[in-house]
Amino acid sequence: MRFLRTVLAKAPLPLRGLRSRLVVAFALVAVVSALSTGALAFREARTGVLQQSQDSVIRQFRTSVDAVAVYTPTAPSQSDLQVAVNQVLHANQSQGWRVLATYGSFRAYAPSADFDKLSPQLRRSVGTQRAAVFQRVDADGHPYLVVGMPVTYDDTTGESTESRLSGMVMYLVVPQNTEEAYVRAMVSGIERATLVALCLAVVLALLAAGGVLRPVRALRRATRRMAEGHLDVRLAVNGSDELADLSRSFNDTAAALERSVAELRRLEAQARRFAADVSHELRTPLAAMSAVTDVLDENALHLDQETGDALRLITEGTSRLSGLVTDLMEISRFDAGAVELNLDEVDLAESVQRTLASRGWQGQVETRLPPPGVLRTRVDPRRLDVVVANLVGNALRHGAPPVRLTLGVRKERADVAWAVIEVTDSGPGIAEEAMPHIFERFYKASTTRTRSESSGLGLAITVENVHLHGGRVSAANLPGGGAAFTVELPLNRDSAATDDATAGAW
Repeated sequence: MRFLRTVLAKAPLPLRGLRSRLVVAFALVAVVSALSTGALAFREARTGVLQQSQDSVIRQFRTSVDAVAVYTPTAPSQSDLQVAVNQVLHANQSQGWRVLATYGSFRAYAPSADFDKLSPQLRRSVGTQRAAVFQRVDADGHPYLVVGMPVTYDDTTGESTESRLSGMVMYLVVPQNTEEAYVRAMVSGIERATLVALCLAVVLALLAAGGVLRPVRALRRATRRMAEGHLDVRLAVNGSDELADLSRSFNDTAAALERSVAELRRLEAQARRFAADVSHELRTPLAAMSAVTDVLDENALHLDQETGDALRLITEGTSRLSGLVTDLMEISRFDAGAVELNLDEVDLAESVQRTLASRGWQGQVETRLPPPGVLRTRVDPRRLDVVVANLVGNALRHGAPPVRLTLGVRKERADVAWAVIEVTDSGPGIAEEAMPHIFERFYKASTTRTRSESSGLGLAITVENVHLHGGRVSAANLPGGGAAFTVELPLNRDSAATDDATAGAW
């Protein structure tokens, strides 16, 4: 089994399929069964053929020798031996026999003296036994049966008759070509039967594979459709075997998954509606609260210290809540698919500078921008402002100075270019376990930031805005420490008309 697994593992991929394995398994079973059955049948048949031929030859030879022994004197001469040999051959004409008679130093044979097939072991065995001794030998590629038979006589000198050895021994050499032809015919028949069994096994394997693979293919197609989002796919259940049970299990699983996904979608839609409704409902009281805090802030100098501190806390909380509501409403619009791009031809460098200036970050951020009018493209100015503000604000809050903002161009091909906005800081960077989740909603890399002024939605909103423009955003840690956020926005061909020397100077 280990060898078979190793062979299958090294086989080409199409040969590792279930159909190929079924065909191979059926073929192996058929070959092994045919060979084992044929081997047993061949052994039994060969034994039977040879045994029958051997018994028949020995029986005929004994009959012939007994007939000759009646006329054999106690001490036969050379001529007596030759007469005995001739009589045995005459009684068994056209048998292909070769007969040898020995008595002491006398030897008589017919039709030739070719008796080299008599082994010394056979001669010794005949000299010590009263029964016939036989042996099968192969000579020059042909099988022979060699029989040695001692001649006995009945001693009646006493009160009882006793069989004694006369000292005369008759040997017989018989070719067994006919029997060998029978054996070869059996081998040929077994080979043909094995070939037929192998062909039948392959046909049966293909039929069985078709029956097995049909529901498996249907299951594979259904699984792929389910992976594509078609949770209403079901399999037809036929029969009551294991594959039918598998189809029923798949249908039950698909139905349960469809119900679970529908419930999750319902809860998700409900949560989105809740967030949108809450955000919308909070806008009006927040607007009133902001207006009141603005009025109170104007008179903060005339208040006592305790009241002033309380007023500042209210102002900061109101501002933070207002930002969270704004972010929630923005996310709700993305979820509802109600976001539209208002594209305009803008100078990216000027847009970035306006973003920094409007938030008072010019002195806190080091910039590396192209000259005015060099890098222009069509974007939504408001959404680009949100992207830059979120990245820079994130670096200022969670990183360490200096914070740098770089704007440049990266040419992917002659006709494809990207505007690259990169914001880096010199802080501790992003934890490795937080890197896969850094752009998820409400995710905060550290529990110490749970109560920070960040809503946990800034980077998620950034990703959505960048994707609306057909761009890409990524995060990484710098080798010397600090985090780097990179935004790539596609440029129009005319907008990217900046040579490599100018781009490198930025």
